[in-house]
Amino acid sequence: MKINVKFFASLREQLGQSEAFIEHDSPLSVKEIWQRTTSSDELPDNILCAINMEYVDSSAMVESDAEVAFFPPVTGG
Repeated sequence: MKINVKFFASLREQLGQSEAFIEHDSPLSVKEIWQRTTSSDELPDNILCAINMEYVDSSAMVESDAEVAFFPPVTGG
């Protein structure tokens, strides 16, 4: 099972990477993917997550060949 992980905007700069790849034998949750690719135990509440360009919450399960994206909170005015 392959998963492509992308980090956008300030997350990309903060983590020092724009994307990562995971190979795993069984489906993982979005939160587990965050933990494996960032070495951080907690996924911050304000981070937006998407699977194949659809927003999801951190408990969503990710299947093989999916793309998972993490976005920082949106600000502006």
